[in-house]
Amino acid sequence: MNNHDPKLYFLVDDHPMVREGLINLLKTAGFTLAGQADNCSETLQHPALRDQPLVIVDLALGEESGIELIKHLHRRGLSVLVYSMHESPSLIRAALNAGARGYVTKRETAQSLLRAVETLFQGESFLSPRANQALQRHNLVDDLSGQQLRVYQLLGLGHSNETIAQQLNLSIRTLESYYVRIMDKLGVHSTKELRAQAVHDALAAHNLSLRRPGSYTSTDSCE
Repeated sequence: MNNHDPKLYFLVDDHPMVREGLINLLKTAGFTLAGQADNCSETLQHPALRDQPLVIVDLALGEESGIELIKHLHRRGLSVLVYSMHESPSLIRAALNAGARGYVTKRETAQSLLRAVETLFQGESFLSPRANQALQRHNLVDDLSGQQLRVYQLLGLGHSNETIAQQLNLSIRTLESYYVRIMDKLGVHSTKELRAQAVHDALAAHNLSLRRPGSYTSTDSCE
């Protein structure tokens, strides 16, 4: 971190109103804006990064990958905090694996974000409550049996009960018993909630695969 201003941060988000709101919030808490950008190339070429600020990054940057941006920033030795609407355990884990030291979802309170920023300035890592819950849920999905996981994945693709039963050669009654066991393991209270969670996880995994290139270079690009 910068020795002259240990609370210097850089903001990356492609929504101007979001940036303005965050800047005002962080200013009242005593944090100093080093610079801001709305895309990867602008971020990586910005001279303010030379001051080693904390970088607050959204994962959704138009057609560009916030995950790839985190990798570039991490290679430069910069501390990264993700502030994103995404609560998929796959995306949270991908961000952390890419080098992010903190993750806060946009459904958290303002105080949660401020705690995260302060924690990272102290050299520690931070996971917001919702991000932590999402990762715990991901661990629960890992505990599903092979057949239970297949049922969950087909639910995530939006298939009807009849289609899932046919593909897995199950009766509807047997399929419903799988739902009950999966709900028990995941702590879900209804088939509607189970289906919504499965679809959410499937979409997040799909988006992550689309945004993950086969390789990347050291150039100032996140493509």
